[in-house]
Amino acid sequence: MPGCFKKTLFALASLISFMSFILIVVAMGIPKWMTGKILCKTGADLVNATDPELVKFIGEIYYGLFRGGKIRQCGLGGRRSKFTIFPHMVKKLNTGLHVMIIMFLCVAICFSLVSFGFCILNAIKVPYRAINGPAGACLWNFLAGGFVVLAVTSFMAAVKLHHLTERIANFRENVFQFVILEERFEDCFWICVASATAHAVNLLLIAISGIHFPKIKTKTEEVNVTAEDIMY
Repeated sequence: MPGCFKKTLFALASLISFMSFILIVVAMGIPKWMTGKILCKTGADLVNATDPELVKFIGEIYYGLFRGGKIRQCGLGGRRSKFTIFPHMVKKLNTGLHVMIIMFLCVAICFSLVSFGFCILNAIKVPYRAINGPAGACLWNFLAGGFVVLAVTSFMAAVKLHHLTERIANFRENVFQFVILEERFEDCFWICVASATAHAVNLLLIAISGIHFPKIKTKTEEVNVTAEDIMY
């Protein structure tokens, strides 16, 4: 049986792994990865709008991995619309990169659950095989955190290098052209960052569990037995 200190660390690590699993699932389901402000350039150019008048042509956009929405401001008031990434819009985006982001997160979900199971196993007993012990728990936590990092990095590349927000904003816009004025990474993006951080914390906890602290030995008094003591 593992010691009390080791049990506590692995129980905490299992809780963190399960929380990471929940965080990734929530992040994938909520369409709040990115928000921004979009300018209706065509409308502003038509009326030759100056700085005070540009407010009438600035709308908003938000989106996640599967859906989103936007408010179009082209001088005649705001028009709200919602959209889904699959199956139509993904053809206009970098399909391979977008699918890779989703795949990375799905794999991270699986590894988070495996990490949860391994941490529970190590909290209950000492496994006979080394791969089932702390080494295995480290491996699954490293893989789970690594795939989350890959997903986050890929999403940043899609936004900054492949102009994801601009592509989404101009989807099925035959008349008006929209320009991105501002982009902000939102809660779901940072939730994934927190998930990767959680697995890094787990690696630290597992490393601490392997440290053998010196035991404090109490000094026993030596008993001097003399010949007279034996006689009596």
